[in-house]
Amino acid sequence: MSLLVVGLSHRSAPVSVLERASLAADTRAKLLQDTLAAEPAVEATVLATCNRIELYADVDKFHAGVAELSTLLAQHSGVGLDELTPYLYVHYEDRAVHHLFSVACGLDSMVVGEGQILGQIKDALALGQELHTAGRLLNDLFQQALRVGKRAHSETGIDRAGQSLVTFGLEQLAAGADVTDWARGKRALVIGAGSMSSLAAATLARTGVAEIAVANRTRARADRLVEILGQPGGTGVTARAVEMAEISGELTRADIVVSCTGATGLVLTAEAVAGALGLAVEDADEKPAVVPAPAAAPEPAPDDVDRHAAWVENGSSGTVRRAVRRATVPAQGTGPTRLALLDLAMPRDIDGAAGRLDGVRLVDIESLAEASADAPMAADVDQVRTIVSDEVAAFGAAQRAARITPTVVALRTMAAGVVAGEIARLDGRLPDLDEKQRAEITQTVRRVVDKLLHAPTVRVKQLASEPGGAGYADALRELFDLDPQTVAAVSRADLNDPNRGRS
Repeated sequence: MSLLVVGLSHRSAPVSVLERASLAADTRAKLLQDTLAAEPAVEATVLATCNRIELYADVDKFHAGVAELSTLLAQHSGVGLDELTPYLYVHYEDRAVHHLFSVACGLDSMVVGEGQILGQIKDALALGQELHTAGRLLNDLFQQALRVGKRAHSETGIDRAGQSLVTFGLEQLAAGADVTDWARGKRALVIGAGSMSSLAAATLARTGVAEIAVANRTRARADRLVEILGQPGGTGVTARAVEMAEISGELTRADIVVSCTGATGLVLTAEAVAGALGLAVEDADEKPAVVPAPAAAPEPAPDDVDRHAAWVENGSSGTVRRAVRRATVPAQGTGPTRLALLDLAMPRDIDGAAGRLDGVRLVDIESLAEASADAPMAADVDQVRTIVSDEVAAFGAAQRAARITPTVVALRTMAAGVVAGEIARLDGRLPDLDEKQRAEITQTVRRVVDKLLHAPTVRVKQLASEPGGAGYADALRELFDLDPQTVAAVSRADLNDPNRGRS
């Protein structure tokens, strides 16, 4: 079996495609169930965030796996396969491990170094565990990815290279001004009460806003967020929960609006924003500005984390093509900013046409992607890349060594059986041995067998951990005439261990 990832992200696809391809929670569960029902995959999980959708699977056939996973992503996202394929990227074996570890460290994030992705990776693993679609390989992989990400953040200054999307978004709204000075004393409206909205509310509170109103479809979650914001020893911000139906009225009072919900349609229309500001909407249609496609480039090198996601295998021809990226840039209104809008949802919550209204500044996922492309990279990024490369090598070696473990266990089991058989035969030939003599002979025979097996089994594990060492397990089975069913039984026992890989 081999690791395969098929996906798309802000690096390979425009936001318009990511929006349409976004997966609701129930859709993710159905996708994983259908993936396991497909013949090439034996385990799977999905990593879905506001700027990436990636399906990870353990498959027995590469080409069939790529075709099946691509088709399943298209079916469950609602985007046609022909339209989706140019934006898909494929990673296999060590490249797939390298990709996930880079994602976990924030190297592949829209804002380099952000740490929110670790929580999203943990959620992806938890979903696979809950649905029993994540087996030994994906449990090991995602657990290690979490450890690698935490190591990168603790051992380097990668946090200085990037911020959360919330902080970065607020900086874009402040347009060069100090965020704390810009936000101090303003009134904020936060729409949504999930993890991103909660982070936005906490960040706004720390910047010194005077008031935060929280609107959410489930009032209890809004109340809970307000309770957290108002806890003793906190920022002292005034926070209150409001109904979603009250948003129009709250817009007339707000200076800053942050929205991040799971809605499939717009939460704030241009008409609603215009009405709150006493403006008229002449044209609610966005006028896209097309960014020219980059020049053709060769297939990315394995260690080039800036370019994975830019290529996809093209059918049976085996050629590689560069995905064409287009971006829609929302126009900004003129005059002093009366209302600052930050849309962190995917698909978007706020009508892009609202950003063209006078006195309105809109920052969304797409404009954040464009702004982050020009953000300076910290020197710590190189150190993180080294960590990723080292961890990929270590993970590969551990996985290769683990593949031979069932064979080694089966060999030792066979040897123990031989010892037991010979001791039983000795009992028949020398029935007068007392217990002490029998125990001494048994222990001596076992020591001889253990010493004979020790060096070859240790060495075969070392050899199997090296690249190209997969054949040593087959050689061991052939040399000692081991029963394949016995080896398979050891593998199943390890795979079915209920305590293995739990987060």
